[in-house]
Amino acid sequence: MAGSIISVINQKGGVGKTTTVINLATALAKKGKEVLVIDLDPQGNATTGLGKSNNDEDKSIYNVLIGKKSAQDAIQKSTVPGLDLIGSNVNLSGLEVETANDANRAFLLKEILNKESNSCFNKYENIFIDCPPSLSLLTVMSLVSANELLIPLQTEFFALEGITQLVKTIDRIKVSLNPRLGIRGVLLTMFDKRNKLSSQVDVEARKHFKDKVYKTVVPRNVRLSEAPSHGMPCLIYDKNCSGSKSYINLAEEFISQSNQSMGSAA
Repeated sequence: MAGSIISVINQKGGVGKTTTVINLATALAKKGKEVLVIDLDPQGNATTGLGKSNNDEDKSIYNVLIGKKSAQDAIQKSTVPGLDLIGSNVNLSGLEVETANDANRAFLLKEILNKESNSCFNKYENIFIDCPPSLSLLTVMSLVSANELLIPLQTEFFALEGITQLVKTIDRIKVSLNPRLGIRGVLLTMFDKRNKLSSQVDVEARKHFKDKVYKTVVPRNVRLSEAPSHGMPCLIYDKNCSGSKSYINLAEEFISQSNQSMGSAA
C-alpha cells in the first residue's frame, strides 16, 4: 500500500497549484523522501515542469486509466533523485466522455493505486495528484483516491468565496464516496506583503481554517513563474530565491505534520 496520497486542489486556475506540486515534491525528495507526482491535468503542466514531454502518449496516466499501460510502465524518473512522475497529455480531456457508461468511473484511479499487483507504489512516502482547475470527473477521481488534500489559496480578492464551493464538494465526496478524506493543509500563495489585501486574506483564512493553514506563505516571485518554461522546479532553477526558500520551509512543516500524525497513530 502506498503512503499518503495527497490531492492538490483548487477549482480556480492560476493559484499556484501545479507550482506547489512540483516544488513541494522536489523539496521532499531533496530531504530523502521517495515521492511520486501523478499529473491528472490534461494541460500537462506538472509534466513539463518536471522536464518531461506532455506529448508522450505512451507513458501517460490516460493510458493507465484506460488499461492500455501498466502503472509500473508509465512511471518516469524526473531529473530530481527520489522524485518520479506519471505524466499527462491532452488525451486525458476525453476520458469523461469515453467513460460515460461506466458507473464506477470515479473509482478508476483509486483501484489502480490500491491494486495488490501495483506494488510499484509501495515505495513512495507521498503521492501527489495535480488536479485540473475545475470540479470535473478527473477532480472527483482524485478526491476519491486521496486520503488528504492540500489547498493552495491565492491571497487575492474572492479567494475565500471560491473555497466555499470547494469545501461543499469535499463534504459531498466524504459522505458518498470517500469518508476518510480530510484537509491536510491550506497554503497561502502569491503573497505580497506590500498589499494590504494579502494580509486580510491571511487573517480571514486563518480564522476560517485555523491551524490547517500552514505558517509558510509562498510569496509572489518572478523565479517561480520562470522555472516551468525551463522544464525544471524552481528549487533547481534558483534554489536561493524567496519562492524556493518558501517551499523548503513548507517541506519542513509537511514532514513535521507527518511525524506528528505517526506519533498520534502509535
